[in-house]
Amino acid sequence: MPPHSPITEQALAFIGGGNMASAIVGGLRRQGMPGHLIEVVEPSAESRERLRAQFDVQVTAQADASLERASVVVWAVKPQVFAQAAQQAGAHTRGALHLSVAAGIGTDSIARWLGSELIVRAMPNTPALIGRGITGLFARPAVEARHKATIEAIVATTGQWVWLEQEERLDAVTALSGSGPAYVFYFLEAMVEAGTQMGLSPEQARQLALATFTGASALAADSPEPLALLRERVTSKGGTTHAALSAMQAADVKAHFMAAMQAARQRAQELGQEFGRQ
Repeated sequence: MPPHSPITEQALAFIGGGNMASAIVGGLRRQGMPGHLIEVVEPSAESRERLRAQFDVQVTAQADASLERASVVVWAVKPQVFAQAAQQAGAHTRGALHLSVAAGIGTDSIARWLGSELIVRAMPNTPALIGRGITGLFARPAVEARHKATIEAIVATTGQWVWLEQEERLDAVTALSGSGPAYVFYFLEAMVEAGTQMGLSPEQARQLALATFTGASALAADSPEPLALLRERVTSKGGTTHAALSAMQAADVKAHFMAAMQAARQRAQELGQEFGRQ
């Protein structure tokens, strides 16, 4: 981690030690943050042992006064247990900057549970596990530029980020990029299955599908042109791609896919309403 990083000398605490916490902890450790400055509260003995062995950080089974040294607390718990976790840890974290990666839980609820306004809510995605994620971020008004710089330094260990001005837009981020890796895997599954049905080996079909997805994504990222134009350039009228896209259009695949994303956003809103009232 560069010497000028805003988190170089700060202690961090993680409430929850699952995949997303592991992604961030791993990124921080790879960039040189000392393990003794990172504490993870994780009830599962098996998970604690994994975190200790994998990252050489401090782990504890439950929140206690040791959390008071943390200048940043990352809430990486499931939505349904956030209120309970906040009740247990909140008394020890009142002076900290809080970063929540819990899906659906709004910052009004978090502020009420923690008695703090220094809250940033995040929606990351699983490519964060390999440093290729993207995270949507929303900050409450009390969060200053210096706090945002600290959050950016943490999130940068997992990939890119986007700041949002309106908190409700995080539900759209959840539907697009938060759940998005599953859509990609689903489409890849279909491509591999179709490839094997057409005579390719599963290994060949997987290699071709993965390379196609990563290559097309990289081409789109490097091009200033609209996605529709890139698509049209691959689609010769009367050709093979045209036949495939015509079949998708006839099945209304695009409309169904957009409806699926709306369903994901609706569920994100429901999670906030269901578990944010506690």
